[in-house]
Amino acid sequence: MNEHTLFDDNILEPLASRMRPKSLCEFVGQEHLLGEGKILNRLISNDQIPSMIFYGPPGVGKTTLASIIAEKTKAHFIVFSAVKSGIKEIKSVMEEAEKNQIFGSKTIVFVDEIHRFNKAQQDAFLPYVEKGSIILIGATTENPSFEVNNALLSRTKVFMLKQLDKEDIINLLKRAINEDVVLKEQHIKISDELLETIALYANGDARLALSTLEMCALNGEEKNGKTIISEELIGDCLSKKSLMYDKHGEEHYNIISALHKSMRNSDPDAAIYWLSRMLEGGEDPLYIARRITRFASEDIGLADTNALNVAINVYQACHFIGYPECSVHLTEAVVYMSLAPKSNAMYVGYETAKKDALSDLAKPVPLNICNAPTKMMKELDYGKGYVYAHDTKDKLTTMDCLPDNLLGKTYYMPTEEGNEIRFKQRLESIKEWKKKHKEMEKK
Repeated sequence: MNEHTLFDDNILEPLASRMRPKSLCEFVGQEHLLGEGKILNRLISNDQIPSMIFYGPPGVGKTTLASIIAEKTKAHFIVFSAVKSGIKEIKSVMEEAEKNQIFGSKTIVFVDEIHRFNKAQQDAFLPYVEKGSIILIGATTENPSFEVNNALLSRTKVFMLKQLDKEDIINLLKRAINEDVVLKEQHIKISDELLETIALYANGDARLALSTLEMCALNGEEKNGKTIISEELIGDCLSKKSLMYDKHGEEHYNIISALHKSMRNSDPDAAIYWLSRMLEGGEDPLYIARRITRFASEDIGLADTNALNVAINVYQACHFIGYPECSVHLTEAVVYMSLAPKSNAMYVGYETAKKDALSDLAKPVPLNICNAPTKMMKELDYGKGYVYAHDTKDKLTTMDCLPDNLLGKTYYMPTEEGNEIRFKQRLESIKEWKKKHKEMEKK
């Protein structure tokens, strides 16, 4: 048996580093990209690497893939850090890459967490990517559409890496127990149920799963030459499940979208769940309250005019007492919004009008509804033909208030949901009155 000491370099590394795959055949997950005959597999195997960006959640293999490419490719391989690399360092390496190109050698530049590079840093790569002096590989947990310059993004191929599933994580943990130079000498004893617990806790993050296993192995009970990992130990190591929620990342927008769509779908259970995901992940309660306020008009509107009152009251409650006490108020709000009758007439009306407004920004206001505060303006017919509705018997007039090219255009189209049916009936009676009296005026 080979003996190892704590001074061995490979043992000093964390388990996640020791278990990092060295080849595609060892890589776990991403079958849609790396399966037999799939595009990324072919590119790597044939050493035909284009500039590209690996996009996906933490711990799914973005950096590992870059390392595999480094082993496989015949190119120079350079790693950049967004924190340590300024424009001066970038340009220095780019000049070296151009020299390599002259002698027929490729240079691959790997930028981990490319979303942390500012615009100037990203722009510094652009001319060298365009000329083919370098092959750029970026890795990011953030949506490249938002975090990478459009010019750079258009010159790279984006590969989306998916979250690892439970079975992938369990297989990886078993392999670590049986193959890792340290763990296999500890003779780890752990049940399949507890391996599944670790896998579920990791939430698709292989690095987190391996780190958790390593922590458990270090604290396991030594008995008869084996290291026992018990349910109690797992509970201690997993004292609080980490929620996949980044207040400034894409998942933030995914979860607020899930909350919004759950309320729209009249699903209070789902709405409460996504609310709790946001709050327990550290989201600002006032941000959630503002989104609910928007929802009250965008998706409910006049179908239930009390929805906006509830949203405003809950916002005030959150502002007044803060978190965690305000969680119950937010729960009340999302349940109310979920169960309220739905109408998107306000949203549709505005968006339709906006298109016309943007195409007719220079269209003048009809003279009959213009103010005429000066004598000259009155002489120019400002306000001519205006009728004060309060002076009429029915508090209605036949005046047209839209520009001539939009006469007859309809923006507010009420539904028959909830209270909005009353507004629909009122609107229909107004339109009927105007039609009738306009016909009378023509006679």
